[in-house]
Amino acid sequence: MLRVAIVGCGKIADAHASQIQRIRGCELVGACDRELLMARQLCERFQIKSSFNDLTKLLVDSQPGVVHITTPPASHFEIARLCLEYGCHVYVEKPFTLRAEEAEILVALANERGLKLTAGHDDQFGHVARRMRALVQGGYLGGAPIHMESYFCYDLGDPDYARALLGDKRHWVRRLPGKLLQNVISHGVARIAEFLTSETPRVIAHGFVSPPLRTMGETDIIDELRVIISEEERTTAYFTFSSQMRPSLHQFRIYGPQNGLILDQDQETLIKLRGRRFKSYAENFIPPVIFAAQDLGNLATNLRTFMARNFHMKSGMKYLIESFYRSITDGAPVPIPYREILLTARIMDSIFDQLGAEGSRPRCESPISNATL
Repeated sequence: MLRVAIVGCGKIADAHASQIQRIRGCELVGACDRELLMARQLCERFQIKSSFNDLTKLLVDSQPGVVHITTPPASHFEIARLCLEYGCHVYVEKPFTLRAEEAEILVALANERGLKLTAGHDDQFGHVARRMRALVQGGYLGGAPIHMESYFCYDLGDPDYARALLGDKRHWVRRLPGKLLQNVISHGVARIAEFLTSETPRVIAHGFVSPPLRTMGETDIIDELRVIISEEERTTAYFTFSSQMRPSLHQFRIYGPQNGLILDQDQETLIKLRGRRFKSYAENFIPPVIFAAQDLGNLATNLRTFMARNFHMKSGMKYLIESFYRSITDGAPVPIPYREILLTARIMDSIFDQLGAEGSRPRCESPISNATL
């Protein structure tokens, strides 16, 4: 039986606890939060054995084999390092760490202790994402990816969240090096990092505060970001983050030398793009039929998954957790290679460095210089 503990008992901890309890062969043995009441409430909701407000006491008394870290990002590094030092495998919610150098230290420590790490990039393990990965690995693109486009939008229309973030100048998100961007963009960046081969891609970033936020008096929260990523004479990628564009996309496009694929996370659809054109006017009539057939196929696949009771919102998280636990119990590879976790962190570092997020107010209107990782 794999003994599991959760550190950080906010909203996302409920999702972790719910998915952990779906998995056989593991047991939630403890929950920890700086506010003991939060830990106790999580324990009551999910019948967890013990609650703590001291991490060391949790590690000593509950003796977990795995710790899920679901605290705000600024605390990820120190908590993960302590858990590794106590001999625990660690699942860290996104973003993995605030800086790439912290991620490198954690990976080195895990390797030194013979322990496993993973990052909470669960979007890469939903049903449609796994179908896409299988096609790419099966050679559908006709070779290595040539170009990718990742869209990860974030709707600030939620009045509760917007009021909390925009109305509180001391909100913890504002204290992150990349502020709002740091808390959310790793999902979209990680999709690109999965298919890059270079350790030092070129990154060019431009970000700005959208006009609607400016009219509200906001000058510090960058909510529009455009990034170009390129490898020397090989793969290129665009990353788009927006709080304003509609529809609010969560989409990934990947193109090879023969064919392409479009993944839509919100609709759980995967569309194959045929690289060769049909002759003459057939190009105007046959492709719409092919796309219609694929849409119906996506509908049928989603219905089958729904009827099998496996179409829940956090199915990707469940799959990622299961894969991570298998890497521990069966010696299987970790679900996210460490080079992808580190590359995601380095790309994000480059973005935030260019935006000036660690210095004074970002120079949102000036040209952004090139940077290499």
